Order: sequence, then C-alpha cells, then structure tokens
Amino acid sequence: MTDTPPALPSLSEYAETAIIEDDALAEARNRAAELGANAVSPATGALLSLLARVAGSRHVVEIGTGVGVSGLWLLAGMPESGVLTTIDPESEHHRAARQTFADADIAPGRTRLINGAPADVLTRLADETYDLVFIDGAPLSHPQFVTEAIRILRPGGLLVVNNASADGTIADRDATDARTLAAREAASIIAEDDRLLPAVIPVGTGLLAAAKG
Repeated sequence: MTDTPPALPSLSEYAETAIIEDDALAEARNRAAELGANAVSPATGALLSLLARVAGSRHVVEIGTGVGVSGLWLLAGMPESGVLTTIDPESEHHRAARQTFADADIAPGRTRLINGAPADVLTRLADETYDLVFIDGAPLSHPQFVTEAIRILRPGGLLVVNNASADGTIADRDATDARTLAAREAASIIAEDDRLLPAVIPVGTGLLAAAKG
C-alpha cells in the first residue's frame, strides 16, 4: 500500500501566498473587513503595482476606492511625482481610505480622493489625460465605466477591469443575471475597439487589461 501524496497547491493559491504585504496593507485589510468593503487580493494588488510601473503611470484614475488597499498597491508602482485620483460614492469608504493613506505615510499631494458617483465624476475628466484607469466599482456600471475610461486614457495608456469574470459566471452560457450581462458587455466594448490590445489575466477574480494604441 502506497501513501497518497499530499495535494499540491494550485497556481492561483501559490500566486496569492507568494505576496507578502506590509503592515499598512494588513491594517487596511482589517479595516475593509470591519466595513464589509471588498479589497483586491494580494496577487491582484501586486500585479496592479507592476502594471503601473511598466506603464510609467504618473496620472492614475481608480473607480472604487474601497478602504484604499488597491490604491496603496497602485501608488507603490507609481513614481513619487504620480497622483492617484480615486473615486467612491461611499463616504465611509472615503474616510477609511484617507486613514489608510495616512497610515502608510502617503504624502497628501499624491492622492485626490473624490466622494461622488463615478459615472458623474468621470464625465468631468479630460480626454486622453491618464496613464492608467483601474475599474473596481459597481459591476452593473462597468460598461459605462469602460467607455469613459477609454476616452480619458492617453495613447499608450492601460485600462484594467477587476472581477472581469463576474465571480466566475461570465463563461457560463446559461448565466443571464444582470451582473454577468454587464461584464460581457464591458468585455465586448473592449474587444470591439480597434485601438485596444486586450488580455484576460487569471488572478484574483480575474482582470481584463487592455493597452490603448
């Protein structure tokens, strides 16, 4: 009788456990749990930081601040002169994110926190101005967010959509709930825009990234 070998961790499990977060991020995650706010996974955050660095992102827009977990990761990949504009409709999240950035010793001039409806705020941002746009807001509004993000991205800029899998239902042909349909519509807008070079990245709940030509 042979012993059964131990189950090997999946690649996604390895990707998540390979990332070690600092005290500021750990405290921010505790804050997110207390408020019931979603936060990107460690592997997703690390990838956001990498993408921000590769794209040379000095001007970044984030839709869906939460308590600032993804914001810290984005800022880690941005130069010291970079500014993160982050939008969230929840005033409680807004206050928590300010505390998160303060705890991490982020200089006040590096963040612009806007407490408001993203759909309204985005329309006021200038065309082709931003290096990276990260979408992590209300899933049903992703098609609208994607459309506005493409408009405000500069040529060579990068669009990143979180939870592009709609928590795993996007590939289920029988799934016709509103969230899944919105995720499919957002993906179609990206796929059909000849200026964009997209890729699906299987990390966290799935990222859909696209470079604007």
